[in-house]
Amino acid sequence: MTQQKAIFNWSGGKDSALSYYKIQQEKKFEVLTFLTSVSQKFQRISMHGVRKELLEQQAKGIGIPLTIMEVPEMPTMESYETAMRNTLEPLIKQGAEVSIFGDIFLEDLREYRENKLSEVGLKGNFPLWKQPTDRLIREFLDLGFKTITTCVNEKFLDKSFAGRIIDEDFLKDLPKNVDPCGENGEFHTFVFDGPIFSKPVPFEVGETVYRKYEAPKKENSDDCFQDDHKKEDPYAFGFWFTDLS
Repeated sequence: MTQQKAIFNWSGGKDSALSYYKIQQEKKFEVLTFLTSVSQKFQRISMHGVRKELLEQQAKGIGIPLTIMEVPEMPTMESYETAMRNTLEPLIKQGAEVSIFGDIFLEDLREYRENKLSEVGLKGNFPLWKQPTDRLIREFLDLGFKTITTCVNEKFLDKSFAGRIIDEDFLKDLPKNVDPCGENGEFHTFVFDGPIFSKPVPFEVGETVYRKYEAPKKENSDDCFQDDHKKEDPYAFGFWFTDLS
């Protein structure tokens, strides 16, 4: 069977890791690169707050080339989409046909992605689509993946959930209104070990800080193509970020 060449939209978090694991098992795609949006100002993964150096170590440990798209801290939708098209163009010239995402159940986001991809001749693929999130997180843990929360949304969780390893205790402590995969933007993660890695990614846990963002206009977004972007505007609330180095 001929494999389709694909771009994998990598956020560095658990949904990306599980999605990549699943397409590895299916063997339908040849992943040309991981594509990740990184803040120009802070040199960190958008919304996850993970340093670019750790992102690079992830890609190296998995053995996939990394493409970084730098974006302003608060880009307009137009500037973001222009940057994305410019980033995708050389990958399409390399033969990319498919763009893979870790989205689970956000219908409007999937529609947006597919519409934009069709404009440049790409198709979207969603390995985790519509799968129950309580089963996905347990599958993730049972496979031996290890991940730590790097960002939590104060609307859903307090500071104590930032910088925690996701395990059975973490899941038990989650409030009932919080999705176990954080699919509504409750939290973001950094995956540092698991079956897709040749070795664990070393890191140290630093301080946890609080940041409050002004809610932008609806046409603004810094993460429309990114793996863990959520339906609700992520800048409308404060966040607790745990630094990893």
